[in-house]
Amino acid sequence: MLPIPRALAGEDIISLTKDPAYVTVSGGYFDYVRGNDTGGEVSVEYRSDYQLGWFKPFAHAAYVTNGMTFLGAGLLLDVQVGENWIVQPSFAPTWWRGKSGQFDLDLGSALEFRSRLEVAYRFENKSRLGVSITHTSNGGFEDTNPGTEAVMLNVSVPTTFFTRP
Repeated sequence: MLPIPRALAGEDIISLTKDPAYVTVSGGYFDYVRGNDTGGEVSVEYRSDYQLGWFKPFAHAAYVTNGMTFLGAGLLLDVQVGENWIVQPSFAPTWWRGKSGQFDLDLGSALEFRSRLEVAYRFENKSRLGVSITHTSNGGFEDTNPGTEAVMLNVSVPTTFFTRP
């Protein structure tokens, strides 16, 4: 673990994790706030173990049952709270695909920005089970910028699980 300065961490009950790379599979409810184009969302992510200072890169792809798709990459921060809890904020520029006129929800641009906050329990074998909330919008770069949210259940498995003999 990389320590966070005491001013941020109190008595070192919070620290940055040095966990392995993960494959994360998520499922949940899309557009639950506005309810314009609700649907089930499934996503898969690769979360690297490579450190860029405090951050780690990741890539994600998502499909919504209403026909929308998302593809992006960004940075995340793994913060360990206590022994087994992980709080993970992330941010990713994301490509959105949706046919104009097909949806009540028009995100306004093919380029969107996804911010996410996940809280997860990390098991002894380093796998994680968590919940997250995401917000996706074009950040006001276009005239139309309704944004959308999703709530997800996440299962993260270390990539070493797939390479064991």
